[in-house]
Amino acid sequence: MPHDRDALITGIGLISCLGEGPDAHWEALNRAGGFAPAIDEARFAPFPVHPMAPVELDRQIPKRGDQRQMEPWQRIGTYAAGLALEAAGVKGNAELLARMDMIVAAGGGERDYAVDGQILSALPREANPGAYLNEHLLSDLRPTLFLAQLSNLLAGNISIVHGVVGSSRTFMGEEAAGTDAVRIACARIGAGQGDLFLVGGSFNAERPDVLLHYAMGGLLTQAPLLPLWRRQAERPGMALGSVGCFLVIESRAHAAARGAAPLARIAGVRTDRSRRLPGEAAANAAAQLKALAPTLDTHGTAVISAASGAPAPTAEEAQFLAGLGLPVRGAATAFGHSLEPSFPAAVALAALSLQRGRLFAPLEAAEQAMDDALRQVLVTSWGHWRGEATALLAAP
Repeated sequence: MPHDRDALITGIGLISCLGEGPDAHWEALNRAGGFAPAIDEARFAPFPVHPMAPVELDRQIPKRGDQRQMEPWQRIGTYAAGLALEAAGVKGNAELLARMDMIVAAGGGERDYAVDGQILSALPREANPGAYLNEHLLSDLRPTLFLAQLSNLLAGNISIVHGVVGSSRTFMGEEAAGTDAVRIACARIGAGQGDLFLVGGSFNAERPDVLLHYAMGGLLTQAPLLPLWRRQAERPGMALGSVGCFLVIESRAHAAARGAAPLARIAGVRTDRSRRLPGEAAANAAAQLKALAPTLDTHGTAVISAASGAPAPTAEEAQFLAGLGLPVRGAATAFGHSLEPSFPAAVALAALSLQRGRLFAPLEAAEQAMDDALRQVLVTSWGHWRGEATALLAAP
């Protein structure tokens, strides 16, 4: 039964390699002749990357001075936030923005590649690597670089550019930051601790330092790129993608009072983490599914997975999802894995599907078609290292 404290999605701001906004993504996902990913396999060879589609920054970040002082990940997020506010009908409404709360999932800023390269090249030749590292980190890095890496700069830029001036929280912790951002917004709405939230994050995959970081961990796949599920058997690993995604989430009563049309209802979100011993992540997912079972109807239900592609967890998640017997879509095939915003982006795809009453077409041969009307979507996220989450979305 509808309740005044239901958490409804009333606005989506999504940009990725597939384009800008819900319509562009829906069209790309349902392209005649089958889905074709946007991928760059040359610029960061041998690692494929899903690059951000071109956007006109002036449309959401009108001041060139604001654009110049942001790094790419901040521009991506600030732009996506503007799209979400616009879609929800709250952009420019000072009264609503003054009491809009913000929860942002963000990583660190970009590095000084030249200094990093010099240090990494010289470090193996040093008799005392620790002393060398400390000396050059203190003397070679610009003081302003640390400020540019502050994770809460994204929330600050959204406040400056778009006037969102309610409470602000920034979560760090890769995929788990994105899952908890959505969970806590919904929990606060349910508890009457807020009515209107802007939730999401951004990720710039087109960074040599980020690719180096995950390559050193043996977590990246290599070109030529294969779809997510097929990749696990032949060439496992993550293919990173630049993504910005923000959601406007508000209580049913608040949305009704201002005449906002909801896209979907977030019926529940469960998050947890494990040490990733064999079977632990699957046990967490099973417990989350059990907790959501009272409101879950397996008829007309599909799964949108934010699986990363990281070899061990993705293989375990694929096995777990196969046991559900539901149609599954891997969001990482569509626009790559984006860490912090990966879960909000998968939630956005679920909301778009529910709004249209059907699941988008299979993205690869391993995914089954769904002809039934779509009533509910399970959104799953198993972080590449830690963090398991499940959300249930339904028609509003």
